Amino acid sequence: MTLQKLSHTFTKIEFTLVQLKPSHILLITFLALFINNFANAQELPSKGIVVKSDSLTIKPLKTGMPLSSKFEDLNNKEVDTIRPKDSVKLTETLTDIVKYKATDYIKVNRREQLMYLYNKAEINYTDVNIKAGKIIINYAKNEIYAYGIKDSTGYTQAPIFKQGDNIVEPDSIRYNFDTEKALIFNSRTEQTGMNLKAAITKKENDSVYYVKDLILTTSKNLEDPEYHIKVRKAKLVPKKKIISGVANMFIYSIPTPLGIPFAYFPLTEDRASGFIIPTFGENNDRGYFIQNGGYYFAVSDYFDLTLLGDFYTNGSYGYNISSDYKVNYKFSGQFGYRAENLITSERGFPDYSKTNIYNLRWSHSQDAKSSPNSRFSASVNLGSSTYYTQSNNQQNTANSLTNTLSSSISYSKSFPGKLGANISTTATHSQNTNTQEINMTLPNIQGSINRIYPFEPKVGSKKGIIQNINFQYSFAGENRIKTTDEFFFKSEMFDDAKFGIRHSIPISTNFKVLKYLSLTTGASYNEVWNFEKINKYYDEVNLEEITTIDKGFASYRTYNFSSSLGTTLYGMYNFDKEGTDKKIKAIRHVVRPSVSYSINPAFDQYYESYKKNVITANGTTVEDIVEDVEYSPFENSIYGSPGKTYSSAIGFGIGNSIEAKVRDRMTDSTEVSYRKVSILNNLNFSSSYNVAGDSLKISPVSVSGGTQLAKDKLSINFNMTLDPYALDNNNTRIDKFNINNNGSLFRLTNANLTLNYSFSNKDFEKGNTNNKPTNSTTTFNSTEDLLGNNNNDLSKSSFDDNEDDEQKDVKLFNYKIPWSLRLAYSVAYNNFARQSEISSNSLMFSGDVELSPRWKVGVSSGYDIKGKGITHTNLRFERDLLSWKMNFNWTPFSANKSWFFFIGIKSSVLSDIKWDKQRETDKLIN
Repeated sequence: MTLQKLSHTFTKIEFTLVQLKPSHILLITFLALFINNFANAQELPSKGIVVKSDSLTIKPLKTGMPLSSKFEDLNNKEVDTIRPKDSVKLTETLTDIVKYKATDYIKVNRREQLMYLYNKAEINYTDVNIKAGKIIINYAKNEIYAYGIKDSTGYTQAPIFKQGDNIVEPDSIRYNFDTEKALIFNSRTEQTGMNLKAAITKKENDSVYYVKDLILTTSKNLEDPEYHIKVRKAKLVPKKKIISGVANMFIYSIPTPLGIPFAYFPLTEDRASGFIIPTFGENNDRGYFIQNGGYYFAVSDYFDLTLLGDFYTNGSYGYNISSDYKVNYKFSGQFGYRAENLITSERGFPDYSKTNIYNLRWSHSQDAKSSPNSRFSASVNLGSSTYYTQSNNQQNTANSLTNTLSSSISYSKSFPGKLGANISTTATHSQNTNTQEINMTLPNIQGSINRIYPFEPKVGSKKGIIQNINFQYSFAGENRIKTTDEFFFKSEMFDDAKFGIRHSIPISTNFKVLKYLSLTTGASYNEVWNFEKINKYYDEVNLEEITTIDKGFASYRTYNFSSSLGTTLYGMYNFDKEGTDKKIKAIRHVVRPSVSYSINPAFDQYYESYKKNVITANGTTVEDIVEDVEYSPFENSIYGSPGKTYSSAIGFGIGNSIEAKVRDRMTDSTEVSYRKVSILNNLNFSSSYNVAGDSLKISPVSVSGGTQLAKDKLSINFNMTLDPYALDNNNTRIDKFNINNNGSLFRLTNANLTLNYSFSNKDFEKGNTNNKPTNSTTTFNSTEDLLGNNNNDLSKSSFDDNEDDEQKDVKLFNYKIPWSLRLAYSVAYNNFARQSEISSNSLMFSGDVELSPRWKVGVSSGYDIKGKGITHTNLRFERDLLSWKMNFNWTPFSANKSWFFFIGIKSSVLSDIKWDKQRETDKLIN
C-alpha cells in the first residue's frame, strides 16, 4: 500500500502517548511529518495533522466536503482541522460544529460517504442532541440515522432525541442537518403531564410536529395504558397545544363510543385562558341544572379572573366571580363573590318565593420581607346568613354546618427607635348565621410605645426594684356596630353605632425576694373618652323610666393597684438507687404557687340617681314612698361603666405538673436509654378572697387539668367550678357556706370532660417505637373533620400518588390491612341552680380502612347519649383506578342527607373528562 493510499484510507489514527515510550513517540512524530511532506509533494487534495499531549490525530480532508470540516470528536479535547487551499470559495451549510462520540468504534466509509458510530453513540449539533446505540452519518445527504441495538436481551439503547426542553424516545430517527427536519418512528414523549406515543412523527421545524396514529394518555404505563385517546392525525406544538382530527377513547385497548370529530389539547405550562366545563345534574325543587361552567381569563402574570355561572330550569340562577393575584416577594391573595337568585315553586302558587343570597370572600397576605415595619392582611367571609344552608351549588355543601362567619382586615405600622411606637387599625366582623346577628368594629385603632425604663443602667443588666421600674403608654379607639341581616350594608346599621377611646399607662417593677421569690407590683391609670352619655328620669304620668341620649364629649378616669408573688418548686424522687435497673428511674413534681393582691377603688362620683315611686306587688303606686335609682351615664358605652364598689382582693393559684423518666425499649446497643413521660401535664387551682367585701367574699374555686396517656395517643382534659356558698330556696347564692347548710365543703356548679383517642394498625406492629399519635389527638374540630372528607372537591384523592403503581400491585398480596380510628368523647354537667343535669353527652368516631392498596372505606358518625340519637353520619368509599379515581360520599340521614359520586381522570390536564352525580336534600326557602 502506497503512502498516498494510506493517507486516503485513514481518516483518523490515534495513539495514546501515555502508553508509549519516548522513543516510540519520536518515531511516530517523524512518520507523520514524512506523510505530510509526501502529501504536499503529490499535491493531495487535503492535509492535516495535530500532535497533542494525550493523542495523535491524522485527519486528511477532501476538497468540496464542507460537512467533514465541521466535525469534532468529543473523545478528544481539541481537534484542529486545516481547510484545503482552493481558489473556489466553499459554501457551508452547517451553522455550528457537529460533535460526535461512541464507545466501541467510529468507522468511516469514504466511498459511500458514511460514518458509523456504535454503542453509546452521541451527536450534538446546536441545540439538538441525539443518543442511540447506533448512529450513521451520511456526508452526501447531510443526514443522520439513529437506531437501537438488537441483541439477546432485545432492543436496547433506543434513540433519544432532545431539542431544547423537548425529549422524544423513538425506535429510530432520520434527521437532516440542512433542513433540520426529521422523521421519527414510534416516538414517545411527555408534554405537560401527558404521555404521547406516535407511530410516525414528522418534525417540520423547531415548533411544529405532524404525527400519525397518536396515543395520548396520562397513564404512567405508556406501553399498556389503562386508557388512552387515539388520534389519527394531529399537529403538535410542543409545550403549547395539540390540534387533532377524529379522536376517540380506548379503555385497555378496547374502543368506546366516546369520540369527537376534532379536539384541542392545551399543553402550555403557563396559565392560559379557556372555557371551564360545567357540571350537570338535577334538583327536585328547581329542576335540571348546569353548575360551575364559565370562562377563565389569564389576564397577566400577576392576577387572573374566573367567571362561573349556574342555571336551573325553573329560572333560578347564580354566578361566581373569583380572582387570584400574586406579586412575588410582595403580596398574594384571593377574592371571590358568589350570588344566587333562588326561585321556589311556580309563579301564581301560594308557596312561590324568590330570594337573593350572596357570599363574599377575600384573603390577602403580605410577604414579611417586602416591608418589615408595616403589614397589611385580610381574611373576609361575610354574606347572607342563610347562604350555606340555602345554596344549591355543590361547592358549598361541606359548609352547610357552618354557623359563624367572621372577617378581619388589619394594617399595622411600627416606628423603630428608642420609643418604638406602634400603631394598628383593624376592621372586624362576626356573624351568627342562626340568629342573623352581626357585630362589627369599623374600625379598631390601637397604638403604643415600648416600655421605658427610666432608671436602667447604661451598661449591664437591670437589678433591683428601682432599675426595673418601667412604664408604657397605649391607646385604643373603637367604633362598634351591632345590626342584623336586614340592615346589613344599609344606612340603618349605623344608627346605634358606638364609639370610644381608652388611654392606659401601666407602671410596674419586679425583683427577687429572699432569692427564690419573684415579686411584681404595679399600678395602672386609665382614661376613657366617650362621645355620648345617657340620662334617665322617671315619668310619673306614664309610670315608666325614660332614657335619653346626650351627644357630646364625656369621659371618666380610673386607676388600680396590684401585686403578685410567685415561685417554682421542684420535687424529685429517684427510684434507681445503688445501681438497680428499674423501669422507672425518677419522678419529678413541679409546683408553681402564686399569691396576688389587687385594689380597685370605688368611682361612685361617676354615678347619678333619680327618684322613683315605689310600686307594690299588685302594680299600684305608693305616692308617699319614693326610692333612689342609681345609674351611670356610661353604662351603655363601649368600655362600660367605672366600678362603683371598692374591692380589695387576695388571689391564690397553684399549678402542678408531674413527669417521669422511664427506661426505653432495649435495642441492639448495650447502653440503656431513658425517655421522659408526662404523667400530668397540668393541674391548676385558683380562687380569690375579697377583703373589703361585705358578703360572698370567697370566689368559686376553678379547677382545670389535662394529661396524655398511651404514648400520647389518649388526650384527657377536664375543668370544673366549686362554689363554697349555699343556695336559698330561690336558688340564689347566700352568704352561708354550703357545709354549714348541711351540704358538702364545696358545691359542684359545672364540669366538662373531653377524651380523644387515636390509633391505627401501626401501633400494634412489632418493633414500632413511634410514641407519637398517628393522627391529631383533637378530632372533629371542623366540618371537614366531622365529615371525614371535604365534599367540596371529591376529585381529590387520599391515596399516595407518588407511590409507584407496581409497588401498589405488590402490596395487593400483602395480608396486612391498614386502618386508623379516631374516637372523641365529651360530657358536660351543670348544677348552677340545683338542676344537676348532663347538658351534653356524646361519643364520636371516625375511621378509615384500606381494604386493598386501591380500595379505601371510611365512616364518621357518633351517638348523642343525652338526646339518644345518632349524630351526623358520613360514609366514604374511594377507589384508585391508576390514572382515574372514583369517590362515593354518602350522608344517609340528618337534615343534610345527600350522596355524591365522582369518577374522572386524576391529572389536571384532562380533569374535565369526568362524570359526577349528586343528590341533596331539597332546600326550601322559609
